[in-house]
Amino acid sequence: MANVNQEQLNRMHSGKGFIAALDQSGGSTPKALSQYGVQENSYSNDEEMYTLVHEMRTRIIKTPAFDSEYILGAILFENTMDRKIDGLWTADYLWEKKNIVPFLKVDKGLADLASGVQLMKPIPNLDELLNRAVERNVFGTKMRSVIKEANPDGIRDIVEQQFRVGLQIFEKGLIPIIEPEVDIYSADKEKSEEILKKEIQKQLNALDKDVKVMLKLSIPTVNNFYSSLISDPHVVRVVALSGGYSREEANTKLAQNHGLIASFSRALSEGLSAGQSDADFNAVLGDTIKTIYNASIT
Repeated sequence: MANVNQEQLNRMHSGKGFIAALDQSGGSTPKALSQYGVQENSYSNDEEMYTLVHEMRTRIIKTPAFDSEYILGAILFENTMDRKIDGLWTADYLWEKKNIVPFLKVDKGLADLASGVQLMKPIPNLDELLNRAVERNVFGTKMRSVIKEANPDGIRDIVEQQFRVGLQIFEKGLIPIIEPEVDIYSADKEKSEEILKKEIQKQLNALDKDVKVMLKLSIPTVNNFYSSLISDPHVVRVVALSGGYSREEANTKLAQNHGLIASFSRALSEGLSAGQSDADFNAVLGDTIKTIYNASIT
């Protein structure tokens, strides 16, 4: 496999722990900041906003509780990849100082709803972004699309798009996290998951034998529904998103799915705020990390 870091690959495949998603992007950054206690009147443009969110992420990453004993990987937003922590590029800081595997969110958001799904918007300059990710020692990528209804054509389109782009990413020497999220509030979530699993399996079966991907899926309605995907030889790891569940609910559901590990974003930063002392911040994050870890190792 071109350039894939073997140590990182082994860690992602068989390490104990979960993935921290620190990748809220342009659209969701103000919300992430306001939940952290930084209001919109604290910044006057995107650059100031991104500086503040980088400070928040730096604080999370540098906290003693953010430790490789519990955390296998972290997903970064492009702007975070292009910034430094203590003089090191963020991805290098994660791996060299924390032994945590760095990923990059590469999608540009969702297209409008059609056939019950939201495909990814086109990703212009993807090639250039992937080259930069390789230079920055990133291990893999993440890209999200959303399934709202159990529409077989829409779901097939979503999975085909994800794997098509995923192959382009793999060919650059990066491991793609393929994320076709099923909306947890969807009326026919279970039916969508049945169609989704078939389509993913079809795409996996068509891959050359050396191709590796990861999957990021909503926690399934039926426990252990994705166990066949977890054991597929092409799949490095299957991770779950919190998808709008509270942390407690997400952890409870996750714990009932053997081999499925967390890749939580909002559920990870729940309860953290800019005004907390470092001791309080570390304590809250430490408790959160342990509960998500415990749910991930079942």
